[in-house]
Amino acid sequence: MRLLVSRFPRCASEAKIDGVPVRRVGSWWNANLAIARAAARELRRNDYDVVLEDVNKIPFFMPLWTRTPVAVLVPHLFGGTIFRETNPLLGSYVWAMERPIPWVYRHSWFLPMSDSTRADLIRRGIAAERAVVVHSGFDFARYDLASPPPRRQVPTLVHLGRLMRYKSVEVAVRTLARVRALLPQARLAIAGDGPEGPRLQRLARRLGISEAVDFLGYLSHDDKVRLLWESHVLLNPSPKEGWGLTVIEANACGVPVVASRRPGLVDSVRDGETGTLVPYGDADAFATAALAFLQDPARRDLFGRRARAWARRFTWEEAVLQTETVLLRAVGGLATPPGGP
Repeated sequence: MRLLVSRFPRCASEAKIDGVPVRRVGSWWNANLAIARAAARELRRNDYDVVLEDVNKIPFFMPLWTRTPVAVLVPHLFGGTIFRETNPLLGSYVWAMERPIPWVYRHSWFLPMSDSTRADLIRRGIAAERAVVVHSGFDFARYDLASPPPRRQVPTLVHLGRLMRYKSVEVAVRTLARVRALLPQARLAIAGDGPEGPRLQRLARRLGISEAVDFLGYLSHDDKVRLLWESHVLLNPSPKEGWGLTVIEANACGVPVVASRRPGLVDSVRDGETGTLVPYGDADAFATAALAFLQDPARRDLFGRRARAWARRFTWEEAVLQTETVLLRAVGGLATPPGGP
């Protein structure tokens, strides 16, 4: 087994992590070509049973490089969503690179991260029997604190994730402005880095709520968990997610979620049980749903208990078992994956 990944500043070109040899090649702008070429050389020199390709943003198109069976892990495909993030030229490139996927990978097995991604793959032409949902594993114990900090005295909304344009974090900022019309003491904590940070700060100033929005930047795991335990509601206004790991992170800390009723989030949020789904981009609807939790502690606690039970379901042991079974199917060693297609 060998893991091929892209390089990052000041990284070692070779490493071993948990006993797995790791080789780092290429960089953010040429990783798909550099890693594919490195993988092709590795496959010529050594006898591997299967290639597990992670299609994240742009495919590597490994079936064009090797005759070794290829299984494809897919968090989600951008489709038209890419044009929310970048210029038309680069967006068109990413969009066009997704188009050949059904043909290039027609003999491959797929491991979509959610039912939404599986449905997207099938719409694009992937055979339904070759797409098996494998949810991301989750280490619940890292969030299940023996003595968690109490919730903050002031109503606290939280957003967790990269500050990218396509994540629509501005909806969370606008939501706070509406919530404060009824709860003037409410605050929003934004954890994460990204190029959208300055624009979001300017928006908070224009709305007159800059003193109530905490831009925390990157947080260590321990600081992130503490923040979630201290908060009351997580906001996820994204137009599309592969699954929505931040939803499960918040749920593990007993925090209900208000999220867009969009792909991925409709899978990770159990509407009416662990959180509330609202129309994408509708800050009024986000505010109404958030206020329903902030103004009713009993309801919030009920959803929080359900959320923790939901988060416990996603174990690495189950993810490994499902992944192994699909990989065996890819090399012809098993007739049917667990639970059928």
